[in-house]
Amino acid sequence: MQIILLSGGSGQRLWPLSNDVRSKQFLKVFSGGESMLQRVLKQIRRTCNGTPVTIATAKKQESLLIKYLGEDFDLSTEPCRRNTFPSIALAAAYLRDVRDVDVDEAIIVCPVDPYVDDNFFAQFNTLAAQIAAESPLVLLGIEPTYPAEKYGYIIPHTADKISRVVTFKEKPNAIDAQKFIDAGALWNGGVFAFKLSYILEKAKKLLGTSSHAELNKNYAALQNISFDYAVVEHEKNIKVVRYAGEWKDVGTWNTLTEVLESNFIGQVQADETCDNLHVINNGDVPIICMGLKNAVVAASPEGILVSDKVASSYIKPFVEHLDNQVRFLEKSYGTFKVIDADENSLTIKVTLNRGNYMRYHSHERRDEVWNFISGTGKVILDGVEKVVAPGDIVEIPVGCKHTVIADTLLKIIEIQRGEDISVEDKILWQR
Repeated sequence: MQIILLSGGSGQRLWPLSNDVRSKQFLKVFSGGESMLQRVLKQIRRTCNGTPVTIATAKKQESLLIKYLGEDFDLSTEPCRRNTFPSIALAAAYLRDVRDVDVDEAIIVCPVDPYVDDNFFAQFNTLAAQIAAESPLVLLGIEPTYPAEKYGYIIPHTADKISRVVTFKEKPNAIDAQKFIDAGALWNGGVFAFKLSYILEKAKKLLGTSSHAELNKNYAALQNISFDYAVVEHEKNIKVVRYAGEWKDVGTWNTLTEVLESNFIGQVQADETCDNLHVINNGDVPIICMGLKNAVVAASPEGILVSDKVASSYIKPFVEHLDNQVRFLEKSYGTFKVIDADENSLTIKVTLNRGNYMRYHSHERRDEVWNFISGTGKVILDGVEKVVAPGDIVEIPVGCKHTVIADTLLKIIEIQRGEDISVEDKILWQR
């Protein structure tokens, strides 16, 4: 058995803590500063007896995954975001072509961010055991606890632990959802099981190839379609395994606050008139709340959200209209935070962890000034190495190849100047 964890997401529903690079699975909101991603991977390690894990993710999130988890997993990297079917197809091709996994191997696909107990992952062996010629696709169905409008519904043939699937109903209104529940329907939790050969055949039929090299090369041109629409809705022989334990999709502020151990994180004060209030402050300034009820407040360098809890589930259209400027970012080497931005300049605070470094690179459309405020390290400018310490200022003209290496925890104020400041203006070089 192999497990594929889907770790994509654009980070819109948990704005302002999440963004295009730092999606919800990286948020450190659980006990001890643990992220959703770390929690899920720890549970899999506990329950699945060393089953290999491959994380399917966007290229923008690769360095952050390595920072959070080390390198004790395989990584299938999407050149750009498409949807769950291309992502799963690319990961499957990676397992066969790069990792040499047998095509008869059972594959379990699971989102990276469900909030569940360990018994959820213990069901994976049952899913794998049900894969057969007459049922090439097996799903994990969640017993619903209320008539949710945001989930798809699986209609099983019987109420048994394992049943044939009769049909699916996509995200109904609350009245129809209750009718489905009364008829024994299950939530579709996005967990799929199949043989590796099954998805490779689907990729060849629907995407034109099952070759990892070809899928990777042409990824941006692949059809942007979910696994549910591309595969599940067209498969006639599906089984579902019923799961009745704890399960929460913590993809919105309303659901996330249900599993937080503390109502207040960061610099927060609230008066005694507040009720059912959750505040997460990742910013540098304190927050004081008074008289707020059934509300969520979240603050970060990206912005501030103040919302009724139920209304917070409908944040996505508002975030889509923002400028998408990432103002705080974790990288494998440390962090950067935007301090000031205008038309022709950008000021950033960069923190490099001890022993880490930036990749050797240059820019064609901007120059930079580095002001070292704490720590010691070395800079390399066009091959020439120089030791740096607090108070040193290094100017980097357009076209100059440069990097910085941290001997200790190193903090830098970086000023970028140019008419077209863009993350795309970066050329990598070998040192």
